[in-house]
Amino acid sequence: MIIKYIFDRFFSLILLVVLSPFLLVIYILHKIKMPKGSFVYRQVRVGKDGKPFRIFKMRTLCDNSEAKGSVTTADDVRILPFGRWLRETKVDTFLELINILIGDMSFVGPRPDVPGYADKLEGDDRIILKMRPGLTGPASIKYRHEDKILAQQSDPKKYNDEVIWPDKVKINKEYYENWSVWRDISILWHTVFE
Repeated sequence: MIIKYIFDRFFSLILLVVLSPFLLVIYILHKIKMPKGSFVYRQVRVGKDGKPFRIFKMRTLCDNSEAKGSVTTADDVRILPFGRWLRETKVDTFLELINILIGDMSFVGPRPDVPGYADKLEGDDRIILKMRPGLTGPASIKYRHEDKILAQQSDPKKYNDEVIWPDKVKINKEYYENWSVWRDISILWHTVFE
């Protein structure tokens, strides 16, 4: 997987340089549309080998929103108006390129969970912690509209915990067991062009 590691570091640097003018515009718009609070949101996530790291994202929710739960639905009142656009377009994840550059994450892999989910992995399921978490992955593609699926449930957290999260674990295990460079390229292609 040394090829994957080199690919990640090289292309994350290039993308950060290429996207820097766009990120500057987003920063200015963010400050105009959401003047209160910071632009960068950092949250503890579980990474490779179960080690915690701080993920970089653009703030899309109101301040102190974590106290109201970790599951976010499409109609969540905590989402700020400009934050809604950032989430729908996935622009809020662009800062995760920094995590890829410094080696906390990869372009492709399981999405990094918050503590409390990765801790529940048992037995063979813990194999997915051998990978660096990813910006995208097969589970991310399947659940591209996860927030909309959750918004349709009477108990979004229960549905996430009992249906979506176990399915993601299964998908991520299959990805680990059948990893290849070509599969990563295919996943990146589907992420960008679907």
